[in-house]
Amino acid sequence: MRTIEEYAHKLLRAPTDIVVLGIGENTHLAFNDPHEALFDDPELVKEVELDDACRGQQVADGCFGALGEVPRRAMTVTIPGLMRAEYVFGVVPGARKAEAVGRTLTEEISERYPSTILRRHPRAVLFLDADSAARAGEGGGSFNSFQS
Repeated sequence: MRTIEEYAHKLLRAPTDIVVLGIGENTHLAFNDPHEALFDDPELVKEVELDDACRGQQVADGCFGALGEVPRRAMTVTIPGLMRAEYVFGVVPGARKAEAVGRTLTEEISERYPSTILRRHPRAVLFLDADSAARAGEGGGSFNSFQS
């Protein structure tokens, strides 16, 4: 059995109580970049092609030393796989995430901005610091959030 199927099988065997995730600079959730995110994806886990913004963030976050070292493909839990959790906690610190947080709260809910789907989850909470929350009030989106 392939790793993707094994992981999906494990997710199906037991309910997901809590998902703790970040929001990418391009509003990706897990590795569901805008060009790969499907709100109605039939899969729970899949292989995706990472876009340049996501790959660049991996370098900026210190996970890799240079863009050429960042894999072009990754395995990810899909949007429906993430959203099936009882609770979703988004932990999104740092100034580089301010625009993504603003889009999450104000843009129309669409696959163009994958993180906007969090607004449809009844028990999703964002944990922001002052830097990432800098644009949170622009446009008046609705969300459970706590700021330090």
